[in-house]
Amino acid sequence: MQNFVFHNPTKILFGRDTVAKIGPETAALGQKALLVYGRDSLKKSGIYKQICDSLSTAGVSVVEHSGVQSNPMLEHVRAGISKAREHDIDIIVAAGGGSVIDSAKAIAAGSVVAHDVWKFFNGKKSIKAALPIVTVLTLAAAGSEMNSGMVITNEKTRQKFGFGHRLLHPVTSILDPEVTFTVPPDYTAYGAIDAVAHVLEFYMTSRDTDTPVQCRLMEGLIQNSMEACERCLLDPQDYGGRANLMWTATLALNGLTGAGLGRVGFPMHMIEHSLSALYNVPHGAGLSVIIPGWLTWFCQQEEARVAQLGENIFPVEGYQRLTTSAMAERTITIFRNWFSKIESPVSLGELEIPPSDIPGIAQNALTLARFWRLNEYSQQTIEEILHLCK
Repeated sequence: MQNFVFHNPTKILFGRDTVAKIGPETAALGQKALLVYGRDSLKKSGIYKQICDSLSTAGVSVVEHSGVQSNPMLEHVRAGISKAREHDIDIIVAAGGGSVIDSAKAIAAGSVVAHDVWKFFNGKKSIKAALPIVTVLTLAAAGSEMNSGMVITNEKTRQKFGFGHRLLHPVTSILDPEVTFTVPPDYTAYGAIDAVAHVLEFYMTSRDTDTPVQCRLMEGLIQNSMEACERCLLDPQDYGGRANLMWTATLALNGLTGAGLGRVGFPMHMIEHSLSALYNVPHGAGLSVIIPGWLTWFCQQEEARVAQLGENIFPVEGYQRLTTSAMAERTITIFRNWFSKIESPVSLGELEIPPSDIPGIAQNALTLARFWRLNEYSQQTIEEILHLCK
């Protein structure tokens, strides 16, 4: 266990009928809110009206900034920043999933500086201030509702970059599982896969082998994500399933899982971000393609780590004993089969990405690898991993 500081300032309001509390939570921080959300689904579900009514009752005036899409775009963030400045916005309200919350964070940071917001993402500037953020989560996936990170796609350069800073923690996040009853099956699955991937990144890349507390926590989160996802797909209005998936996804990336692990990396996300940036594939769908391939490549150096995970969360029935190599291979197969079971792609071919595109994908990913100091990932290495994803 390595030295660590764990500090998460986000207040969580979890459970039924909590959306109506957005007004008082917002009013305690500001009086002019920029309401950031996606498209028509928020209005169709009735959540939009609940939020607006609560904000109005609390005396908060609202300027809307809708239209956030999956894999949120830089130009849309820039438009939000202009709107926030024009209307003297003093608080950001985000209602949506990770894409919406990430856009809100970028607007919160970008609206208080003179330089372009992209300079945070390419490493040229650091955050020194940001508008406060409150969120209503509508999709269990990214964990952005309780962490300090954000990911934005620059559509002109075709780069999807992430950046984190302690000032990007939402002040309050409202998590009502009933809000997610209307999430369609594909995005329910993609969200669960994203949560699994967040945990796998920490579990596999830590160099510390004496972290039983964290390992057991992460193993449980992976199991919870998979089990809760299946419950939600079987019955979209299963409150327990939705609640378990929502809280699991939040815990997967709120800083707790990585505490004490030392230096960790996000190589699977690094590679997937190129798929999202170049082909606009849903993030979870891209991850379900990358995860089995990356794990297969990783087994060449650390098959015992993969085998340990499989032994603990996918135990072999009876008294059968497998070699380390066989257990690791079995673990990867179970993940791949589960992704297929919940109808998420497991190959580049299923995403209609030809092998001839692999060098370009790797080149795109290489820039992010350098920003994230994943120096062990060369162009050749990334191409090797991608060939295992065909």
